[in-house]
Amino acid sequence: MDVQRLGATLVKAGFISNEQLAEALEEQKFNGLKLGSTLINLGFVQEEELVKFLSKRFNVPSINLSTARIGPEVIKLLPADIAVRHQVVPVRRRGRMLILAMLDPGDIAAMDDVKFATNLEIMPTVAAESAIKEALDKYYSVEKGVKIIKKEERNPLEELRMEELGEELEILEMGEVEGDVDISQLISAGGATPIVSLVNYLLTEATLKGASDIHIEPYEKLLRVRFRIDGMLREIISPSYRLKDAITSRIKIMTGTMDIAERRVPQDGRIKVKVRDKVIDLRVSIIPTLYGEKCVMRILDKSALMLDMADLGFEKEDLDRLLKAIAKPYGIVLVTGPTGSGKSTTLYSALNRLNTEGVHILTVEDPVEYNLMGVNQVQVNEDIGLNFSAALRAFLRQSPNIIMVGEIRDTQTAEIAVRAALTGHMVLSTIHTNDAPSTVNRLVDMGIEPFLVSSSLNLIQAQRLVRKICSKCKSPTTINPKLLKEAGIDPAEFEGVTIYEGKGCEECGNTGAKGRIAIFEVMDVSPQIREMILKSAITSELREVAQEQGMTSLREDAMRKLKRGLISIEEVIRETSSLSA
Repeated sequence: MDVQRLGATLVKAGFISNEQLAEALEEQKFNGLKLGSTLINLGFVQEEELVKFLSKRFNVPSINLSTARIGPEVIKLLPADIAVRHQVVPVRRRGRMLILAMLDPGDIAAMDDVKFATNLEIMPTVAAESAIKEALDKYYSVEKGVKIIKKEERNPLEELRMEELGEELEILEMGEVEGDVDISQLISAGGATPIVSLVNYLLTEATLKGASDIHIEPYEKLLRVRFRIDGMLREIISPSYRLKDAITSRIKIMTGTMDIAERRVPQDGRIKVKVRDKVIDLRVSIIPTLYGEKCVMRILDKSALMLDMADLGFEKEDLDRLLKAIAKPYGIVLVTGPTGSGKSTTLYSALNRLNTEGVHILTVEDPVEYNLMGVNQVQVNEDIGLNFSAALRAFLRQSPNIIMVGEIRDTQTAEIAVRAALTGHMVLSTIHTNDAPSTVNRLVDMGIEPFLVSSSLNLIQAQRLVRKICSKCKSPTTINPKLLKEAGIDPAEFEGVTIYEGKGCEECGNTGAKGRIAIFEVMDVSPQIREMILKSAITSELREVAQEQGMTSLREDAMRKLKRGLISIEEVIRETSSLSA
């Protein structure tokens, strides 16, 4: 359970006041302890009360470690560095289940780390902090910790045990083999090592958890692995620091294009893996940092791509505007938003709808994220001069009906896109702006004449991705009116409206959120707005007229989804607090 959620829950339950929570959070910045420990040290809660509360909150049993009998065979299951780092104690093994005493049973990262180290399923229990420290001192002495470090110096891979993972993951390894090869075949052939199993584990877990990215990050004395799930990074495990070079080397080998010996410059590559019946594309980026190479793998799961536009989260009137705009024979439709806001998904969905036998579709992308049958897709290659503008020039000689440009990044690309739109082509593209109205002035700032912008644009759509409330732990809640006023929201809007939040459960990893939905701002370029663009109207004027004509702002769309119980007030504030209402 994250610090803010635990603190808010304790306040709501009446264990502490808001003032005590604020003091504890301030103290925590200096002592580096968990919030529960800080509250106990400050005398705000009793240790026994906190244990009972966490037990009830997470619906897990509590345990008295001072009277528990823990055998040496159980202690040997978990390395000392993991037990001490996460403040956990293995208590008993029942077949494939390990009973684990913890301070915080909502610490998913700790449980995943223990699961990885022991290859067992974890059953969490709550124990008092003092009892856990006493048990760690008793069972994991300093001498034992030193022995483990010495063992790791001899062979840092010996502690990894991942025998079962080979059955779950197939890797199509471009650098070592041709065709589809099951990883279990590589293992039986003697080509596997514990590092191979570790990387396979990360790829498998990330795919099964629905992660969009894997981050492998080296720090001064720590190697951290995080997954981005529903847009938020979560720490999964912290492997031995001495494995950092071996892990990145393994990933480089799998791409087949990266130089293992080169650790001074950024490198990019691509891997294909098969997890169960899913074929997943991985885009790999490795950069040199102060303490080693940082690796990010972006997961592209074609089976998770939503090509039905009705599933993206559009309100009916906004979807109708977009469908009408892309159905026109020529013009530009722009989708705008920050990185990771689902722009590519929206464009792919639009292409899927337009993709019929009677039309010729060309795309230029960097990179091509998903392959679409019936669509001719071109990959940007800057090394040979094949950039967006060069590809667009070639496209105009190919007699296309529809052109999709991955992103308008520069004046040259924007000029060719406008020319294509004015010569009878439908052009779909993305651009980086905060909202729909400001996109007009962004194009003008790039050097496109206002009369060209006015005559070529059909529609501009801004969007963001927000986390949906977990359906398993969704429950009614009340909103502090002060919080609403600080966020610029009128509390009167919620009179008689039931607002929901996610309490946190196993299904959502105790985050209270599972899955994402988009919020939209769809600005139709009407004749009046075209006239305003010609007269170089400022963004606020364009916004005012667009809203008069029915445009719903990102904040307003988020509020609609909040009132329907799809998202929480925290998500509304997090994603729209800096935007115009």
